[in-house]
Amino acid sequence: MPSISRRAFSGAMAAAPALLAAPKRPNVVLIITDDQGHGDLSLHGNAKIQTPHIDSIGRDGVQFTQFHVNPVCSPTRSSLMTGRYYYRTGVVDTYLGRSMMHSDEITLAEILRDAGYRTGLFGKWHLGDNYPLRSIDQGFEESLNCTGGGLTQPSDPPGNRYFDPMLRHNGKWEKHKGYCTDIFYDHAMKFIEANRARPFFTYIATNAPHDPLEVDDALVEPFRKAGLDDRTAKVYGMVKNVDNNTGRLLAKLKQLGVERDTIVIFMTDNGPQHDRYNSGMRGRKGMVYEGGIRVPFLLRWPGGARGGRKLAQLAAHIDIMPTLVEACGAKLSQVKIDGASLMPLIAGKAQSMPRRTLFFQWHRGDAAIPHQNAAATNGRHKLVNGKELYDLAADPAESRDIAVSRPEIAASLRKEYDHWFADVSATRNFEPPRIFLGTDHEEPVTLTRQDWRGPKAGWTPESVGHWEVDVRRAGRYDITLRFAPPKADSLVRFGLNRARGEVSAPAGSGEATLRGVELKSGPGRLTGEIETGGAIAGLTYVDVKNA
Repeated sequence: MPSISRRAFSGAMAAAPALLAAPKRPNVVLIITDDQGHGDLSLHGNAKIQTPHIDSIGRDGVQFTQFHVNPVCSPTRSSLMTGRYYYRTGVVDTYLGRSMMHSDEITLAEILRDAGYRTGLFGKWHLGDNYPLRSIDQGFEESLNCTGGGLTQPSDPPGNRYFDPMLRHNGKWEKHKGYCTDIFYDHAMKFIEANRARPFFTYIATNAPHDPLEVDDALVEPFRKAGLDDRTAKVYGMVKNVDNNTGRLLAKLKQLGVERDTIVIFMTDNGPQHDRYNSGMRGRKGMVYEGGIRVPFLLRWPGGARGGRKLAQLAAHIDIMPTLVEACGAKLSQVKIDGASLMPLIAGKAQSMPRRTLFFQWHRGDAAIPHQNAAATNGRHKLVNGKELYDLAADPAESRDIAVSRPEIAASLRKEYDHWFADVSATRNFEPPRIFLGTDHEEPVTLTRQDWRGPKAGWTPESVGHWEVDVRRAGRYDITLRFAPPKADSLVRFGLNRARGEVSAPAGSGEATLRGVELKSGPGRLTGEIETGGAIAGLTYVDVKNA
């Protein structure tokens, strides 16, 4: 079955009766957790954990039973924010400069902000840590976020943890007391209370239950006593904490009198990060089998959608932005949107939607490779890696490859995938986004290993990489190079286009500064390294500040 265009889908939906208007423009609370699988909810048959508050969103609202995302987090988040496939946005992976979203992408937050909504992010952004890629540059008026892909990663200050973390509040580092998930929910509820008199969009993006599995042992012990291995027990302890906080949030909405007019969504960003109960599906995070890409999507809107329903239509991350834009009475941007609004289904004004084909892919590297860890599905049949074919209706566990017996279906899906791949690849040809230096928006600019690139880039001590930057204002800059303290006297080097510098670093030192470096305006590749006894290692951070 061929895929359909957004225009064709919109036209089909236009034939349905008009959506009944809610009493007022709805508020939106969108909760997305990190590495929580479809099976990590009691709602989905997990007998080892009880998640009554999250479950209530689905039981009292609408459950999409065939909702899909990318198998890893950054691509899912970019598609959620833009309604576009992640390859169009510059996001191809989760680190090493491949999880930055081009700043000219138009986000859901920007659209709702411009429509009069107050917009707040609390948790994980993971689409760029520097100007012009930050959440506060992309439509969020209030932002309390962790950097990179989550706490404890190289984008963090040294020693940061899940308890008492350093977080960025509107671009500035602040120390906070407590557990990260509690902190994000606390600040989200304060934001909601402060803005309850006008429509708000509150995005709660927890880094739980992502590794490392740091959580209060009191939450873990009941699962250990139930016989679960320590790793799964910690995951479930983190999920239980999310559920407890979700209960507090739902109670706050009721207390403030905004429950009826608030859309609450719960979802996750990919499948589970390790093997555990996953609703009988094959695969997990990183894989394009259903266990890696089918996730919960629960939506409750008392004032605009009848609850107690399960919807089996194929849907995905690219549909969230156009769905919420329609629900909130805003207007889509003029750029190509890959997703389609699900509001006619949610509001009960349409019973089905035209069949379409959706595409999911992920692997390491600067650019996508055709059919590598890729899937194309129309809801009934699914092509994996260009050669495996599964009938999801007859074989939801994807255990029987029927490509040999149904070659015509495999060929049709392969043709659709090839067209999609050529289209999304051509959008930007995988040109990397650049971090801006020399603006009034960020001072200093701190570059981290989260965003460096190159064949030797990584997170190990010997890794070496570079940053793709754009000097927006020519002038003199102080460049501070930070590194793991060497055991002997060393040389530290810096380069950016024709600007070069070298400075001595005594044994045991952790940083060195080049002052008054003349930088010309324009794009370039910033490099840095430390040489100790002939051995080369990369830097941990580079701070660029106007001299």
